[in-house]
Amino acid sequence: MKRILVVMLILVLMGCGLETKPLEELYEGDLSHITRVEIMSGETGEIRTIQDKEKVRLFLDEVKNIQFIPQENQEERSGFRYSVNLYKGNGKTFGFSMNMVNEHYYNTEPNLFPIVNKWFSGAKEEASN
Repeated sequence: MKRILVVMLILVLMGCGLETKPLEELYEGDLSHITRVEIMSGETGEIRTIQDKEKVRLFLDEVKNIQFIPQENQEERSGFRYSVNLYKGNGKTFGFSMNMVNEHYYNTEPNLFPIVNKWFSGAKEEASN
């Protein structure tokens, strides 16, 4: 019985090969080449865009070191609070949500939601000016 528990524990710890990584390692390119960030609300479907070069850089500086920690439960689910898409020119290069990257589910440390929520709100104020 102990042997079975040890094997199960090892399998759980191995997971499906996912590792804790910062966003800049999950992105397979150079974040300095990003020219536009789009944030979509999962609640309303509204999209807000950050295009100002300096603001794009500031956003990326805030999120690039956030750790994405694989969730134990990788079962499919639906819905999201915000999704973020990164663009180089007109081409989308990467997308993620508050808890998902490349079809894998994560927790974030620190919590990504307040940061993206702040930028989403700020983009609304910028668009209304």
